[in-house]
Amino acid sequence: MGSDADMEDYGFEYSEEEPEEQDVDIENQYYNSKGLAETDPEAALEGFAEVVHMEPEKADWGFKALKQTVKLYYKLGKYKEMMDAYREMLTYIKSAVTRNYSEKCINNIMDFVSGSASQNFDLLQEFYQTTLKALEEAKNERLWFKTNLKLCKIWFDIWEYGRMNKILKQLHKSCQKEDGTADQKKGTQLLEVYAIEIQMYTETKNNKKLKELYTKALSVKSAIPHPRIMGIIRECGGKMHMAERQWAEAATDFFEAFKNYDEAGNQRRIQCLKYVCGSSCACFVCRLPYFGIFFWGRTDGKSTVGKK
Repeated sequence: MGSDADMEDYGFEYSEEEPEEQDVDIENQYYNSKGLAETDPEAALEGFAEVVHMEPEKADWGFKALKQTVKLYYKLGKYKEMMDAYREMLTYIKSAVTRNYSEKCINNIMDFVSGSASQNFDLLQEFYQTTLKALEEAKNERLWFKTNLKLCKIWFDIWEYGRMNKILKQLHKSCQKEDGTADQKKGTQLLEVYAIEIQMYTETKNNKKLKELYTKALSVKSAIPHPRIMGIIRECGGKMHMAERQWAEAATDFFEAFKNYDEAGNQRRIQCLKYVCGSSCACFVCRLPYFGIFFWGRTDGKSTVGKK
């Protein structure tokens, strides 16, 4: 019979190995379930549920299993079950998983759902409201902001400008101090809000509001925006100047948009380069009286092209 010291050593070693073995079992269960997702989704769902139950406390594997469960239920068209699983998944973001990992997963699911549910307004509304509520409770201001921007973009793409405006008000407020003045530390976020709002006013041809926001956007100095954001602002500014027949200003903005889109690797750069050529030609023609009369048919700057 072993000594007390031997027994203690044995007990100590066993307690160290047991959690590792348990982790391996949970990991195997997760990957076995994931392997069934395409061929037998119902069995996969049962397997993922087992992963959640196998963990003694909320941790990474349960979070991953719930993420896969959400996607599977969505593919199967079981939206109630999907939302139940999603709500359970969101309970993990406070402390069970790291903030960076939870943000990555939530963004992934948002893109997954948003990409194919644009016509299912009720589901989108419930999905985003659930997400935003959980992020508020977790005090994750950064992802709350990005999530609202994503929702804004969805409503913009399907011309739901009324819904957009409600979100824009919240986003503007989040970029202000308690006294209502602009928070200079949030210049980058403010430019992101301006960019989506400027697109809305460009689409609705509200040049008055567009000009106001365009001027505000260019006056923001305390920001390091993504070049795509500045590309959007400059492109919309170019269209605004074109509508006012300010060809030189339009050409300048379109060229700035082209440079920003090019830096971001965005295909909009090609269209903006075409705009640069068009507005530059119009600027050249208008500055030569003879060609201006020949091209426009008048001397007051109003076109008669296509008119008899």
